[in-house]
Amino acid sequence: MLPPPRALLVDFGGVLVDGSPRSRSTSSSAPPELLRRLEVLVGDVVPVAQIARDLADGARRYARWRDTVSNDPRPTELSHEQVWGDVVAVDWPPAAREAVRREATPLSYAWSWRDDWAVRPGIPEALRAAAAAGLPLAVVSNALCGAAHRDFLAAAGLGDMFAVQLYSDEVGLRKPNPELAWRAAAAVGVPVEDCWFVGDTVDRDVRCARRAGAGAAVLMRSPRTDRERPTPEQVASPEAAPERVPDVVIDDGYGLRDLLDRAFGG
Repeated sequence: MLPPPRALLVDFGGVLVDGSPRSRSTSSSAPPELLRRLEVLVGDVVPVAQIARDLADGARRYARWRDTVSNDPRPTELSHEQVWGDVVAVDWPPAAREAVRREATPLSYAWSWRDDWAVRPGIPEALRAAAAAGLPLAVVSNALCGAAHRDFLAAAGLGDMFAVQLYSDEVGLRKPNPELAWRAAAAVGVPVEDCWFVGDTVDRDVRCARRAGAGAAVLMRSPRTDRERPTPEQVASPEAAPERVPDVVIDDGYGLRDLLDRAFGG
């Protein structure tokens, strides 16, 4: 039985929202509208085939970078300008690189948005249970463009349920940097040791919760959870990697609702 929380800190992708399996498997492909915007932006300087190829390669480079910095004790986030100028368009002519750097934020929004995003099963019920218990809610998420996440939650009718939403591109820090959890807890006025931290990854979410001293690390399984590879320490002995061991594992929002009901004697 977990101690009752006084606030919830929750991830966006994999907890509140998820896309289709096809979207996850092709996340390195570029949305057609983004390709058209880039083609207009750089003119004939960069062929459209190269734009598409460099977007796919850039997505893979950015993903590898994200995995690597998750091992840092206090990882920081790349700016939109760095993502476009130094990851995607690194081999483009200077004029084209500067053009995408100038438009880096709207381009990041377009690259982040997914038409097939959907609220995960049971999440509205879990959020209502938290609200009924008087718990303030905060989003704590790594994001290429948090504005897209914020707009999706607003369109889904969930945005007003959160007292604060912290995204890595806006804060300049990435999970598992505990500062994100500390700032979220401070924003809702609750000590972090009285917060549950709910995420779908071990390396980013569970480690962030542990480093921050959260009251509980709740792992909500998603397809991304299953893709995480256990470390050698975990294989040898889970106790050897305490930062990566959650307090409880749940399957979806209904599992979170049930956890809250039990914690509050429901």
